[in-house]
Order: sequence, then C-alpha cells, then structure tokens
Amino acid sequence: LVAAGHAVVASVVGARRQHASLIRSGENAAILVCILLSIAVGSLWFSLLTHDFRVQFVAENSNRAMPIFYVIAALWGGQSGSLLFWSWLLSVYGLAVALMYRHQYRGLMPYVVASMATSSFFFVLLNLFAADPFKRLAFAPPDGRGLNPLLQHPIMAIHPPLLYLGMVGMAVPFAFGIAALLTRHTDNSWLRPARRWTLIPWTFLGAGLLLGGKW
Repeated sequence: LVAAGHAVVASVVGARRQHASLIRSGENAAILVCILLSIAVGSLWFSLLTHDFRVQFVAENSNRAMPIFYVIAALWGGQSGSLLFWSWLLSVYGLAVALMYRHQYRGLMPYVVASMATSSFFFVLLNLFAADPFKRLAFAPPDGRGLNPLLQHPIMAIHPPLLYLGMVGMAVPFAFGIAALLTRHTDNSWLRPARRWTLIPWTFLGAGLLLGGKW
C-alpha cells in the first residue's frame, strides 16, 4: 500500500517539477508493488497447497480431497483471493509498462505509472481492510469446506485468469489516455503504445469468453 501510494505521489510531483529522480523513484515503487504482491500471492498459494486451514480463505475454498489442479485454482475461487490475484495481475502489467518504456514516452510515463499505481492502491486497500485473504481462524479445522462444485471444472482453472488478464490489462490503454489528457499530448503519439496494450488484453478477453462459453 505504501509503495503504491509512493508511486502515485512521486510520479505526479516529479512530473510537475521536472524532477527525474522522483519520476524514477515512482517507477521503482511500481516495480516494488509487483514484487511484494508476488510474495503475497505466493504465500497464499503455499497456504493452499500445504492445507493450512488456520487461514480462513484456505478452509473455505479447499479441502484435502481436491486434486492439486483445483487447489491451485482455488486462489480465484473466493472473493478475497480473487481480489489479491486481480491486484497482482495489475501490478504485473504495471511492471511490464514501467520496464518497457523506461526510456520512451518520458512526458507521458509519470502519469501512466501514477494512474496504474492508483488502481493498485485501491485494490490493495480492499485486500487489507475489506477482503483480507490471510485472515486467520481461532482454531484450525481438520479439513476445509472445499471449492464450490460448480467451479470444479477443468476450464474454470483457465477461464477466470484469462478474463482477469483481459479486464485488468485495459488499465494500460486507459492510463495512456489519462496521461495524454493531463499532458495535453493529444496527438497520435500516445496511440501507438495504447493500441498495443489494447490488443494484448483484448486477445486474452476473447479467449476467456470463448472458454467461459464452453464451461
């Protein structure tokens, strides 16, 4: 949460003051958000795979009888896990954009980073205070409730991540659009990266919808 907040403030202030070090600090903070959320997602997956039923999310969305395929997919089988997964994918997109355009579109990039970091800030806020996937039970039950039977389908393990990659990815062209408006760079220059980052999530979204129809 702190890293995402710093990415927003440092990027905007750096852009306003033409302070290169602050702008770079904002980009580094966005990269740090991805690293930290990767650790969080890895930790929750570890809890699922080791059947740590002291964690409420694990107890409510998995059990010992489930195949490992569905145990892995249980990460997005419940609300708090889905939000964490969503946050992580958003931060991965943020990482990719920050690294890919580290030496390009310098007038736009601080606002692109700030826009994406604002979204990350919001979702991390939800995970911390409204939908904590690491909430612990007072005691560990011998087994979990298991994944909703409707979700125990092979395509279910692929369909939601593809949809998430599609929907979350649309934050990138949105961020470039916001950056173009704020900097008044409303020529065609911002459309080049925005078009690429529209086609990528559009492809994921199309594949996800096709698989969802099959499911």
